[in-house]
Amino acid sequence: MTRWQDFSAGLAAPAIVAPMFLVSGPDLVVECCRSGLAGTFPALNQRSTAGLDAWCAEIAERSGKGAAPYGVNLIVHKSNPRLQADLEICVRHKVPLIITSLGAVPDLVEAVHDYGGIVFHDVINRRHAEKAVQAGVDGIIAVAAGAGGHAGTLSPFALTSEIREFWDGALVLSGSMSHGRHIAAAQLMGADLAYFGSHFIAASESMASREQKAMMICAGAKDITYTDKVTGVGANFLSPSLASATLPDKGGEMSLSEEARAWKTVWSAGHGVGATGKVRPAHEICAELIAQYRQASSDFCAART
Repeated sequence: MTRWQDFSAGLAAPAIVAPMFLVSGPDLVVECCRSGLAGTFPALNQRSTAGLDAWCAEIAERSGKGAAPYGVNLIVHKSNPRLQADLEICVRHKVPLIITSLGAVPDLVEAVHDYGGIVFHDVINRRHAEKAVQAGVDGIIAVAAGAGGHAGTLSPFALTSEIREFWDGALVLSGSMSHGRHIAAAQLMGADLAYFGSHFIAASESMASREQKAMMICAGAKDITYTDKVTGVGANFLSPSLASATLPDKGGEMSLSEEARAWKTVWSAGHGVGATGKVRPAHEICAELIAQYRQASSDFCAART
C-alpha cells in the first residue's frame, strides 16, 4: 500500500475539505477530521509562523485518536517569505498532508517524505501536472472549471483524462463538488478523491463573515464570475461581492499581502454554490456527504447486477 493509500484509508469517504484562504481554520479542520473527512487550511491563514505552530498543535490535540488526517497548504513561490519557516513547522508536527500551490519543489517533497507525510500539488493543466510528477509528489489535485477561487477552465472530463495518460498515482478532482454522489462520479471519471471547498464556506465553524455566508446562501451558479481582475490570475468569485468592490488598477499578479487585502471584500466560490441552503455545523455537512456517497456507490453496484 502506498503512502497516499494509507492516508485515504483513514477517511470515512474519499474526500478532502479544501484549504480556503481566509475561511479555513482550526475549528473547521477539527470538525471535518472528527467527522471522517480530511480537513485542511492554508498556512497563511495564520499571520505568523509562530501562529501556525500553535494551530498545528491545537488541531492534533483537539482531533484526537481515530480522526481523519489533516493537511496544510503551502504557497511555494518566491513571493512567500515564510515558506521555509512554515515548512519546518509542518515537519516538526509531522503534518500528514502537505498541499502545495504555485510550485512543486523536490526538496520540499523529500522533507515531507522523510517523516512519512505525503504531498499533493494543485494544477489547472497537463503541463503543471507533468512538472509536479517530476518533483516527486504523491498526488495531483486537478482544479477544473467551476472550482472556487483560483481555478482552471478545462472540463473535468478533459483534465482528468489528460492527467491519467501519464499519471497512476493519487488524483483528486476539484470543481463544483457539492453532493456525495459527486465523489462517486469523480471516481468513475478516473479520480481517487474529491475536493470540497465552497460547500463548507457557510459552515458554522468557517471563518467567513456573516455577510459572506449570507451571500453564499442566496447565490446560484449564475452568480459566479470568472475573472483575473482581482488578483491577476483567473479565479471564480461571487458576482455581488465583485459589484460592490473597487478593483485594483494593477497589471500582473499581486503580492501575497495585496491579494489578502483584496480577498477580504471580494469573496470566492465555485459553481456548486447553489447547494448551500443555510449555515450549519461542519459535522452535519460531512455526515450528509458520506451518507450520500455510500448510497450512490450502493445504487451503482445494484444497477450493474
